Amino acid sequence: MSDQNVHNAGFTSSGIARGSLASSLMSHEARASGGGVPSGGPTSILQEMGARGTTHSSGYTTSGISGGSKAANTMSKEATSHGGGVPRGGTTSTVQSI
Repeated sequence: MSDQNVHNAGFTSSGIARGSLASSLMSHEARASGGGVPSGGPTSILQEMGARGTTHSSGYTTSGISGGSKAANTMSKEATSHGGGVPRGGTTSTVQSI
């Protein structure tokens, strides 16, 4: 994943850009969660990366998820909570796709 992709999606150092993919993701995630964006979800993870201005060492790479990384930890927790699989549209798949 590149810094530019995260920024282009609307996750910036000044917050989520209005009318962006990021704002759409945040809206969808908030509706699905009953009105709030959950900590550790796709929106919060990507916004954290956008605010820092770097995706380096997050573990989401063009080759897949790096072993032992924050991304691997997130993927493991998500798979455990979904009975062993990582769901489409979940945190791991959404962040990895961007």
